[in-house]
Amino acid sequence: MSDPGDVNSNEMALKISTGRALVFPGQGSQAVAMGKELAAAYPAAAEVFEAVDAALGEKLSTLMFEGPEDELTLTRNAQPALMAVSIAVLRVLKSESGKSIEQLCDAVAGHSLGEYSALCAANALDLDVTARLLRLRGDSMQQAVPVGEGAMAALIGVDLETAQAIADQASQGDVCDVANDNADGQIVLSGASGAIDRVVEIAPRLGAKRALRLTVSAPFHCKMMAPAADAMADALSTVDLRAPNVPLFANVTATPTSDRDVIRRQLVEQVTGRVRWRESVLEMSAQGLTSVIEIGSGKVLTGLARRIDKSLQAGAINGPADVDAFLATLG
Repeated sequence: MSDPGDVNSNEMALKISTGRALVFPGQGSQAVAMGKELAAAYPAAAEVFEAVDAALGEKLSTLMFEGPEDELTLTRNAQPALMAVSIAVLRVLKSESGKSIEQLCDAVAGHSLGEYSALCAANALDLDVTARLLRLRGDSMQQAVPVGEGAMAALIGVDLETAQAIADQASQGDVCDVANDNADGQIVLSGASGAIDRVVEIAPRLGAKRALRLTVSAPFHCKMMAPAADAMADALSTVDLRAPNVPLFANVTATPTSDRDVIRRQLVEQVTGRVRWRESVLEMSAQGLTSVIEIGSGKVLTGLARRIDKSLQAGAINGPADVDAFLATLG
């Protein structure tokens, strides 16, 4: 599924034992009260939120549990908050089942910031390090482009080739990139505000059913994010990033890797690069995985998995009832 230039040591074949991939949501899945019920029910979850609060030097958990929503939605808060919920769910699954990450799944993946959650889940990054990296990532992405100069738009009812043609025609010298290839018929473009205005105008003429300008604070996953990529390169160069206990399907290649140096490079490339989620899910299926379980807040990735490959079983684990249901399937 990778581009020709991506074919190198990051390619590997999975060892299938559970048939399961655990996937971790990205920005947009946040909601006030996420994780609150989990923290009340399980000490393992409460410990995660306390650790993230300590790492950031503030009560992010209070914002997560009580709001206000507009502050939780800020990129600098949403990114570590979503990771915290995902890791809280995972720690509960591990403590309640007595199983390791390797016994729970054969691979992990995450959508955009969710890739950091996936790496933390697979023991490649410590929890406190992950929280601080995501706070930096959120801040640097927000600061990379002055407010109003960048934008994003969702294209409904187009394939990747058509989306690229729309981006090329709308750019007119401005940045206009394919940011998220989420599923057939759901692709997001990102770039200069004027280019995105042109996307919305011309997309219906080029085959899109709809083109919707998104309410976002910055043009994520496009070349305008280069300053943020530089900031993450500096930060990642000094952190202890270990080989994950199970392979990671990387956003920028849609292929699995356990090479920590490759992962470090891909996390930098991811800031400006395309999130190749559709291809990632297809590659999971091609490599023998049969189920995709979303860990954390919301069910966005669950819906996408069902849309991308109907042969895959897909589900989400958000709260205590979901935990109980999943544990019952482990026997």
